[in-house]
Amino acid sequence: MVPTTAVILAAGLGTRIGRRPKGLLKVAGREILYRTMKLLSNEGVKRFVIITNEHYVELYREFIEKHGFNAEFVTNPAPERGNGYSLHLARGKVSGRFVLVMSDHVYSEAFVREAVKGKGLIADRKPGWADVGEATKVKVENGKVARIGKDLEEWDAVDTGFFVLEEDIFEVTSSLVAEKGSFELREVVERAKLKVTFVDGLPWVDVDTPKDVKRARRMLIKSAVKGTGDGFISRHLNRKISTEMSILLVEHVSPNAMTVVTFLFGLLSALLNLWNPAVAGILYQLSSILDGVDGELARARLQTSRFGGYVDSLLDRYVDGAFLALLVYSTLSEPVWWLVALLALLGSVMVSYSTERFKAAYCKDAYRVVPALRYLPGKRDERIFLTMILLLPGQVKALFALLAVLTNLRVGLTAYLIWRKEGS
Repeated sequence: MVPTTAVILAAGLGTRIGRRPKGLLKVAGREILYRTMKLLSNEGVKRFVIITNEHYVELYREFIEKHGFNAEFVTNPAPERGNGYSLHLARGKVSGRFVLVMSDHVYSEAFVREAVKGKGLIADRKPGWADVGEATKVKVENGKVARIGKDLEEWDAVDTGFFVLEEDIFEVTSSLVAEKGSFELREVVERAKLKVTFVDGLPWVDVDTPKDVKRARRMLIKSAVKGTGDGFISRHLNRKISTEMSILLVEHVSPNAMTVVTFLFGLLSALLNLWNPAVAGILYQLSSILDGVDGELARARLQTSRFGGYVDSLLDRYVDGAFLALLVYSTLSEPVWWLVALLALLGSVMVSYSTERFKAAYCKDAYRVVPALRYLPGKRDERIFLTMILLLPGQVKALFALLAVLTNLRVGLTAYLIWRKEGS
């Protein structure tokens, strides 16, 4: 069962990045602390205990009031006594099992979802984004912490700064208070011989320097790429470009603003068919690349909404319809080719409709239910790329013929594969 309370250690002064507390530092448009609290809330955590120092407590209080989290504060009057002592100050504020996290760690949604299911210290044997040289290493014996520290020569995993603890951890902190007064969290962990749960390879970053901020931003954007539904061109070309654009834009541009820009750019590409279809095709492909940015921004900034995805899908259909319609108007005069173009336009609309209608009818993602759909040609990114390639040499009729066959064949295969999977 997921704990319903989380303790957040935020008493450090964090002087290497500036005067503001690191927990309130924005990465990809959101405060680090907001990310942690939001993701934990999504997993069932309802109450937070924030341990901070007397210099930052009012800043954190304003932050909590702004975002409406259920949190109480404990002030550490002597943060120099170590983060282990900060944990000790939460004694009496929690009962039973609770989550313990650091205020300066950026976690992905996938990491938090798995970490809250664990026990003890959550460790990573395959850290893909963390600076291993600066990370705290863990030596594990019999499933428990044997040694922990930054300078271990032999180690098995990296400490992620995420713990799922029992209330009896305060017996350990109390003994350390009596013995030495000042102590670090690693001393608590080592003495308690905490159980280790491995959450390997899922994105997280400890933010300690400006370089770490850049790493965390890149991590969040790369993690924001949609896992299903991308076609071949998106997976191998568009996303490589769109994610780099998103990294530059995420601190400055909202997802909604990007949706509007992409829509207008798509309409511009459609209008250019009246002047030069080859140039229009190039801009159409660029709009396809831009079309991935708003979703990446929304996921990285934790600003996703069903309505946003819905509107984005509608605007895509308008752009595609306008592009093909104006291409027909400016290049085709024979009625037989109008019919072919009509089949291409209908097929293009039906490709997305066939999967969206499945989602509405079955409340499931078609690409998860039938993974083979990912590899059927004819998705929007592939159609747009094909459009650009054939418009460059002026092969308009070949384009419409291919689209008419490709899209309608894909719709038929989609229906067949879903029938095979779901039956009648």
